[in-house]
Amino acid sequence: MSETAPKPRMRAPARRAKITEAALKIFAGKGYHAASLGEIAAAAGVARTVLYDHFPSKRVLLLAVMQEQNAELVEYVGSRITGSGSPQERMRSTIDAYFSFAESRPLARKLLFDRTDEDDPEIRTVRQGIRESRTRTVTALLAGDIRSVGADPGEPVAEAMVELIIAGLDGVAQWWERHPQVPRAVLVEGAMRLLWNGLGHPC
Repeated sequence: MSETAPKPRMRAPARRAKITEAALKIFAGKGYHAASLGEIAAAAGVARTVLYDHFPSKRVLLLAVMQEQNAELVEYVGSRITGSGSPQERMRSTIDAYFSFAESRPLARKLLFDRTDEDDPEIRTVRQGIRESRTRTVTALLAGDIRSVGADPGEPVAEAMVELIIAGLDGVAQWWERHPQVPRAVLVEGAMRLLWNGLGHPC
């Protein structure tokens, strides 16, 4: 009689990744209050006790997912900001990178930018901290370009303008969700014309 080999035990990092992936889908789809840890554990294929080994509460899990997704977004877009090419080419590439992220990671975009109804002071504080950190990081990455138009990247208004760009691009991404038939290239061109001309450069 043959014996079935025991199923290999999943390593902790892999279990954690499955949990955060499931949590992203459920938090983005249902919101914080409607989601349950039991539902997330089931979607991840782990016992609820295993989930608690990694995340002691639903709040901690949400914050971890937000921070992970924000780090991926900043890395994804930041590599285009600091890439090769002229300022115009890098701006076009950066715009395309954000729309590409929104297209390929719609749940991450939704969790980072759309979910503001958690009604939890700690979550609101961390969410605001993530937003401000993202803006400061992008401002630092754009420091050379900001100086090239005669502005000081260390001044508060520089961060305000970067916030305007981020919010504007995400507004376009939200519009795109309602009009998915519009090609990404068309949106990139439209945003590029507005942003580049706004900096005083002809497209």
